[in-house]
Amino acid sequence: MMASRAIQRLTTLSSRSLRPTWQQAPRTSHPTRTFCVGARAFEKKYTEDHEWIEIGSDGKTGTIGISTYAAKALGDVVFVELPTADLEVSKGETIGAVESVKSASDILSPVSGRITEANSVLEEKPGTINASPEGDGWLARIELSDVSETEGLMDSQAYTKFTEEAEEH
Repeated sequence: MMASRAIQRLTTLSSRSLRPTWQQAPRTSHPTRTFCVGARAFEKKYTEDHEWIEIGSDGKTGTIGISTYAAKALGDVVFVELPTADLEVSKGETIGAVESVKSASDILSPVSGRITEANSVLEEKPGTINASPEGDGWLARIELSDVSETEGLMDSQAYTKFTEEAEEH
């Protein structure tokens, strides 16, 4: 449980430092922020396998990555296998892998759709995942085929509770 709080503090501090002091966001229990575009709010949604998706302002595209919790658990990332553009995937299907000094993990798509882009920065700098797992360390962008699949995913509060309960066991 202490490791989770440290992760939250580090991520909150790093996300706060990117804003001018007059725009400092209040501290929250989880580093994820809700963004508002027009009248619709967008936030990251999480899977039990520690992937996240953030839906774009168009409501039809999303960005996929691994959570801060997963990045800390993996340790130093040394290699990332990225999906190829135009790859059609189903929810729960493997779209790549992340290898660290501790282990290797498959990356599962949180939704069905077509991969439109992979984060090529990770090929040269896989450690970007450790430095910014829910920011610059994103893995892929996807065009969703069924937006309703995001409804079954956890919001940041539910995901925080899920990871805290996992640490207790």
